[in-house]
Amino acid sequence: MTHRRLPSWLTVRLGQGENYSHVRRVLFKRGLHTVCSSARCPNLGECWSSGTATFMIMGDVCTRNCRFCAVQHGDPSDIDPDETVKIVEAVKHLKLSYVVITSVTRDDLPDGGAENFANAIRALKHYNSSIQVEVLIPDFQGDTNALARVLETDPDVLNHNIETVPRLYSVARPQADYKRSLQILKQASCKLGFKRTKSGLMLGMGERRDELVAVMADLLESGVGRLTLGQYLQPTHNHLEIERFLPPSEFRELGQIARKLGFAYVASGPLVRSSYHAADMDAADNLNS
Repeated sequence: MTHRRLPSWLTVRLGQGENYSHVRRVLFKRGLHTVCSSARCPNLGECWSSGTATFMIMGDVCTRNCRFCAVQHGDPSDIDPDETVKIVEAVKHLKLSYVVITSVTRDDLPDGGAENFANAIRALKHYNSSIQVEVLIPDFQGDTNALARVLETDPDVLNHNIETVPRLYSVARPQADYKRSLQILKQASCKLGFKRTKSGLMLGMGERRDELVAVMADLLESGVGRLTLGQYLQPTHNHLEIERFLPPSEFRELGQIARKLGFAYVASGPLVRSSYHAADMDAADNLNS
């Protein structure tokens, strides 16, 4: 393997300050997991320093083994029965008005963990009906009834990442299915609407421009109105290698293409991630770099 030095535009902010320490204490005290730390998100320092985090429910061990993802895989442990209560407590202490919840993929559960998402949404809305909740869900193995249980709780935004182009699925996420993911998004859009359905891709894994534009068209046809585009970063030497680093100018160009195609909201930049500045998606132009 060839180790590639990160370009200057991928310099990240380290965590510091009282907000960062407060977020860390709140999460640690309750034993809560975040995708920020489990997925080695480059924006952890910035987000925690601004007083926010993305909660990851149902533990920190995934039943799948996607070659781009830093989350550990294996046999998950039992789910904490008090997890939802702890999340509400954390949201209260962090004074969050916009909450993003994701999870590991739990193919070992009959409903893929759909009821856990639904419980979290209901609990947050019960605590404060004005809180906006965005969920980033797995594909539930295509179980439409499982997805319906989540949609019945009326999340403000439902996100399911398409991740990459179809040609690279066998390499990057062999246990997933491109068409199945599109069906998940289409079902969500039929229930929630175009502007409340979201997806994202990681770039730099070897996709071609024409393939990327074709995926954008498929997402639009499936009713997705929100799109995130960010640079793939290899978590360890055991993960899929980076083919290339896209410069900020190319991300701007791709963002413009996405808008012209018809997406309502687009965030496109090297450090953009699914939940990065999620509350500011309506003003996504400010996120492009």
